[in-house]
Amino acid sequence: MEHIIYQLEEDLAILTLNRPEVANGFHIPMCEEILEALTLAEEDPAVHFVLINANGKVFSVGGDLVEMKRAVDEDDIPSLTKIAELVNTISYKIKQIAKPVLMEVDGAVAGAAANMAVAADFCLATDKAKFIQAFVGVGLAPDAGGIHLLSRSIGVTRAAQLAMTGEALNAEKALEWGLVYRVSEADKLEKTREQLLKKLRRGSSNSYAAIKKLVWESQFKDWQSYATLELNLQESLAKTEDFKEGVRAHSEKRRPKFTGK
Repeated sequence: MEHIIYQLEEDLAILTLNRPEVANGFHIPMCEEILEALTLAEEDPAVHFVLINANGKVFSVGGDLVEMKRAVDEDDIPSLTKIAELVNTISYKIKQIAKPVLMEVDGAVAGAAANMAVAADFCLATDKAKFIQAFVGVGLAPDAGGIHLLSRSIGVTRAAQLAMTGEALNAEKALEWGLVYRVSEADKLEKTREQLLKKLRRGSSNSYAAIKKLVWESQFKDWQSYATLELNLQESLAKTEDFKEGVRAHSEKRRPKFTGK
């Protein structure tokens, strides 16, 4: 794997995003490697828990905006659609895997990454973490199962407001709203994780698998129909002039001028 690091520590599989030079932005190869690693962890009987973290100053800015700019310049909409499909599948996999999935985040947790954090069973955040539904800034709508996950986690109104404003949700507010399990200083994040794992290791993997299945059946069994709608809308939005303007404005470090076209 070139874009992530996958390693095992006893019963813990650790998946580390490793593209700090682009703030761990998602592109097709990275998404495919994440799914491969999740499958490895799911199928390995020695793995009881999965941890997703990241190298660099931020967890992830979401979609790789350099790749988005290339796609806009080359009118390569299919690659953008593919990324939208892959990030949705990652969130789906996190919810479906019959093992507790932990996520450690620091700095910006934006776009698809913010929604993957909601998909995780336990999100551990530093006090510098900020969760941002950044899609509206480039003329898109939430992907990676965003509205499906957020509306069930924090309520429909709050989910819609975050998506429409793109306002950053700091770690303390995310904890208050139930998106985050624990908040700690960066140098205490590993200790916080070990405390959680110590508690989880006392439980039965059979129970955890059953709980995740019940959660899925009670809240997410209509995921596939939602995913189809999400992908169709993202593909449609990616063809608009507003999306192209949003990506170019970000590249040029200016405010976008959306026209509704």
